[in-house]
Amino acid sequence: MTDYALTLYDVAVRGVRGVSLALLPGEIAGVVGPAGAGKTTLLQIAAGCVRPTRGEAWVWGTRITDTTARKFIGYAPDHPSFPQVLRVRELLLYYARLHAALDPERAPLGLVRAALELAGLGAAANLRVSELGHADLQRLALAQAILGGRRVLVLDEFFTNLDAIARRDLRGRIARLAAEGVAVLIAARDPAVLERLAARALVLREGRVVRAGPLPGLLGERVLEVILDAPPPAPPPGFTLTEAGIEAPLNGRTVESALAMCRAHRLAVRASRVRVKSLEEIVLETHDSR
Repeated sequence: MTDYALTLYDVAVRGVRGVSLALLPGEIAGVVGPAGAGKTTLLQIAAGCVRPTRGEAWVWGTRITDTTARKFIGYAPDHPSFPQVLRVRELLLYYARLHAALDPERAPLGLVRAALELAGLGAAANLRVSELGHADLQRLALAQAILGGRRVLVLDEFFTNLDAIARRDLRGRIARLAAEGVAVLIAARDPAVLERLAARALVLREGRVVRAGPLPGLLGERVLEVILDAPPPAPPPGFTLTEAGIEAPLNGRTVESALAMCRAHRLAVRASRVRVKSLEEIVLETHDSR
């Protein structure tokens, strides 16, 4: 297990039913699924906040319930809460002193400077928490999670309600941490925010992993969209109705053969295009297949 940064083996507790994963150093894995799928509970197990009733969790070869495991894991929960009256630097210094108490050779001020730089919070270091916008609050959550050089980050709904510029900035910071060997497990309600960050994804439904794998494999399926002049009474075999016409996964078929079926059913094709399936579609498919 020491080869993996984070290992969950058949963990179960209320809301999570027998989930396993192994996260390599420097790997970014996404957890997606609808509300109530068990994403937050799974991340709480991974962060050591919830003890599973079954299964085991390890971080860098140490049981996650061991007190020494805490120095490896940084956790940013959904809706992080910090004392509003403290300044950013004061808040991080409080946490840094806790780290220094465990390792006297680590200077608290040095830990704070490193966390501010990694999270992009240098300009806001002297602001009170109450003065921070949503993006800087997320940066503060990241700074607190990485403080002390944590080697595993567990981030819950980290990109929720962020604008495109803030998402891009924070994606880049997380990617740079991963390039330095930090393993990242991140959950999102909106699967699209993970498509440009995670190397692989786990799709949860009712506490179970229903699909998992590298993103290129999950997103590699091609879909033919056909726009029609008029909706058909029923779609051809293998096609489904859409607002603009019909669509079907190609699954090894050529575009020409799929369009030939449309012509055989005497459909008035106005236009067609091929697109790659999105992670959101995969989540919806697993939800609708119940």
